[in-house]
Order: sequence, then structure tokens, then C-alpha cells
Amino acid sequence: MSEPQGIAIAGDFLSLLAARGGGPLKTEHSAAAPVQTQATTVFAFHFADGVLMAGDRRATAGNVIVTDKIDKVIEIDATSVLAIAGVPATAFEMARVMQTSFEYYRRSQLQPLSLPAKVRALARLLRENLPMTMQGVGIVVPLFAGLDQTVSPSQPQIYFYDPLGAQFQAVGYAASGSGSGTIRSILSFQENYGNPRPSQMNLQQAVQFTLRLLITASEFDSATGGVNPETHTYATIKILNASGIRSLSAGEQGSFLKS
Repeated sequence: MSEPQGIAIAGDFLSLLAARGGGPLKTEHSAAAPVQTQATTVFAFHFADGVLMAGDRRATAGNVIVTDKIDKVIEIDATSVLAIAGVPATAFEMARVMQTSFEYYRRSQLQPLSLPAKVRALARLLRENLPMTMQGVGIVVPLFAGLDQTVSPSQPQIYFYDPLGAQFQAVGYAASGSGSGTIRSILSFQENYGNPRPSQMNLQQAVQFTLRLLITASEFDSATGGVNPETHTYATIKILNASGIRSLSAGEQGSFLKS
């Protein structure tokens, strides 16, 4: 099948998608529309061994708890992680597009996409979601972490976005979702007055701190699922560093919390 004339698509999956008529869905808001499912809360911070990105596992629709088993932290490729806050249906679709886009570039250009290009790719998806965002449908406010491979050893970086696609690099930490206010406040206090600071914590300290952050946030925000060892309910936690991405199981989290 020949490509559309005048369209440069070498290595650019998003342009290829648009050329094939795969642009974002445009809808009009209706008072009869069902209550949207929302996924919160997610956050990330630098610690001694890299970047820790985490999220609780609750999804809500209004005052209804839809599930406590959602994974909000998604591996996009071997060196980047996405944390979703907002409408899961939209966010999961963005994640799938990013996974395909990054792999398409890697295979077509025989090299991985750079971190700045990955950051801009997510910003572009958020901008293309603007019609739904302005209608209050499908709002997503994600976090993104990736490895900067232009330095040696590779350094993980954290980025946060607004719903319109503006991107910002986080120096120490970032949070998003309904419980993010509580989590940002505690992270700020710990960074300025705590001992150890988040950036100085080892893995065990960082995981303990993460679980306690979610427990505290859940006390002030009903949409945050928190952590409950009695029901074996833990967070989704992923570690990003120069060695790649590591996921922490519920069992590992439980052992860290008890120690």
C-alpha cells in the first residue's frame, strides 16, 4: 500500500496514524452520559538507587468504587514508565499508542527514541486529546519517567504534565490525582526537614515511605485506595534506574513494610 503523498512519516508512528485516519475521537458531552471512571493517585520521586514511581490501585466512578485492582504504572519500553491519573480508558489508549510508537521508531530507525522525543510524544497525545479534555470527557494528567542516555551512567528523569500537554521536569518529585495534594505536602516536608530525605533513601526506606504515603493519603481522600496488608492490597511500584525497570511484587512490599 502506497503512503499518502507529501507526508513525512519516517519513524513517526503518530503521523502515520493520523495519515490513516486514526486521529483522536471527538465527542460531545451529554447530561445523560455515564459517570466516568477515574484512576488516582500516582507519584514519583528520586531516591538513592534511581526513580520510584507508584500508584494506588483504586478506580472510582463518582462515589462508587469500581475496582481496587487497577495498575496505574505502565512500562512503555525498557527505559520509560508512565503513571496515569484521570480516565483509564483514555490513558490506557495513550499508553498503547506510545508503546507502539516507540517500538515502531526503534525498528524503523534502528535506534531508540531519545528521552526528549518521548516526553514530547506524550505531550502531543495530550494536546490531541484537547477536544475531549475541554468537554470534561477523558481528562488525563499523567507522570512520565525515562532514562537520559546521553550521560554516563544513564540518569532517570521525572516529568509531569497539565491536561493540555504542557510538560515540566520535576527536580525531586511529582504527584498527580485526587490524593496528590497530601502526597506532595509530605514529600515537600520530608525533602526539606526529614532525615533521610527521599533522595537519600535506600530501596527499603523508599518503599516503606511510599506505602505510608498512600496510607496517609487514603485517610484524607476516599478515591485513594491506600494499602491494606490484611487484605493483601498493596501499591503498584516500579523502580527505574540505569539497569532498567524493576517491578516490586505485593510480597516484596509486605516484607519491606513489616521490617
